[in-house]
Amino acid sequence: MPHLTPSATLRDFQHYVTQLEHERGFSQQPVTEKCLLLGEEVGELFKAVRKSQGIAIDPNSKVGEIEDELADIFIYLCSIANRYDIDLEQAFINKEEKNKQRKWL
Repeated sequence: MPHLTPSATLRDFQHYVTQLEHERGFSQQPVTEKCLLLGEEVGELFKAVRKSQGIAIDPNSKVGEIEDELADIFIYLCSIANRYDIDLEQAFINKEEKNKQRKWL
């Protein structure tokens, strides 16, 4: 079983996801499947937020916790980035440099 230290970096999390996918038999899933699964998790997050805000939801549907749904989204995000050999930390830094050049208001 893979292990994360308390001071794990974003790169460590990406490596962890690679390891857990191998261990759980998900490493051969194509990126399109990962994207579809990510979309499903985003829908589950929306449902959890609706529930937390007191917005009506189907009383028969299973609703997870916001924290769990965010973690699932993060796992799929790491998985997709890994399939494209994208360092999410560097991608974030690069994107923020571009965003600093934009006018927001």
